[in-house]
Amino acid sequence: MSFDFSSIPWIGAFASLVAGSATVLGALGVFVMPKKSPLLEDVFMSFAAGIMLAASFFSLILTGLEAAKDSGFSDLMGVSTVIFGILAGASFVWILNYFIPHEHFNMGKEGVMDSLKLKRIWLFVIAIAIHNFPEGMAVGVGFAGNNTANGTSLALGISLQNVPEGFAVAVALLAVGYSRLFSFGIASITGLLEPLGGLVGVLTLGVSQNFYPFILGFAGGAMLFIISDEIIPETHQKTHATVSTFSLLIGFVLMMFFDVLFG
Repeated sequence: MSFDFSSIPWIGAFASLVAGSATVLGALGVFVMPKKSPLLEDVFMSFAAGIMLAASFFSLILTGLEAAKDSGFSDLMGVSTVIFGILAGASFVWILNYFIPHEHFNMGKEGVMDSLKLKRIWLFVIAIAIHNFPEGMAVGVGFAGNNTANGTSLALGISLQNVPEGFAVAVALLAVGYSRLFSFGIASITGLLEPLGGLVGVLTLGVSQNFYPFILGFAGGAMLFIISDEIIPETHQKTHATVSTFSLLIGFVLMMFFDVLFG
């Protein structure tokens, strides 16, 4: 396998680093946040979920179907490959959720908690890592096949999503008693986990372009699982369900706008 670091896929890996770094920008908001705001936290997380939802469909799943067709797959084989990828991606995140102990901000602990005793802060970090890995992977594979328009749209959308996510993470850590500086540092570090996902996407695509439809479906399925299983339930735990729903819709249409604009 050859590694041409000037190639489009490697540019995608770098783009995942840029997208992850946007978390730092959002985390800076912790220094001006007077106190915990459950409403604002739900708004930001729902907005992020809307961007992820649109990215899953427009930049990953639909692109995967188009890539299968361009690779000479039959309609049945193409859609079956993407579907298999979606289910595999969702199953992958479910397995991580089940076996890796972590803690949500509102829903509490999840995973086989007796298998490993971790301090509360590291349970938070693991939860965010589960979110960020498929996002970075999505950006990395989004540039494959010399599709710079799709990759740019996806990287921009994920970057926009990471700003409110970084803010939400930092504020949540501040609310449970950690200092502003420590909350900012941890939230920033979680964003730097995305390049790892981008690198995995690049290395996987380096094996064969025929895996491109599957990988796009895999990344899309992982993101869909996170949205449905984690973010939406988290943001509907309190009395902000309607506001959260409209925040998700705003994030969705914004990502759709960027996808059309750059696509």
